Amino acid sequence: MTFSRRRALGAGVGAAAALAGGAVAWRAWLAEEADRAADALWALRFERPEGGTLAMADFRGKPLVINFWATWCVPCIRELPALQRFQREHSGQGWQVIALAVDQPVPVLEFIARFKLELPVAMAGVDGLEWQRAMGNTSGGLPYSLMFDAQGHLRQRRLGESHYDELVRWAAQASASS
Repeated sequence: MTFSRRRALGAGVGAAAALAGGAVAWRAWLAEEADRAADALWALRFERPEGGTLAMADFRGKPLVINFWATWCVPCIRELPALQRFQREHSGQGWQVIALAVDQPVPVLEFIARFKLELPVAMAGVDGLEWQRAMGNTSGGLPYSLMFDAQGHLRQRRLGESHYDELVRWAAQASASS
């Protein structure tokens, strides 16, 4: 092998190692950012579409699913029955599901009435959107769900439609690790 080929090979290996190291550092930074955002969760307050506020501090110490959704989002609407079923069947174990709407209050109120939505609903607003990005949804896509154990540790996150069996599996894993 000639000197220039060795040099090129060495430079390529070095560049690959630098990229790998950068990727590891980036993932660690994102994890730290998500931990800080999870800690900030309990101070957040969201306006409810019917008036009043939903204080996240009221849910501290309970296992929790937070779902970001919108009335115009087809996968969001498809997953709501699974979220409601999960809430009904697991509330006895302390689980709570909260639906944070990325929408306007009037369509949300109409949706709640039309579909008999039983979950606590609040308006995500700017704070909710920024918090969701800090929790890993950098694209802002919907639906986006997060699951926290009773100690407030983030256990799962999901961009896209969640399914009932998946929620049950996550809850079992969160309970086992608590």
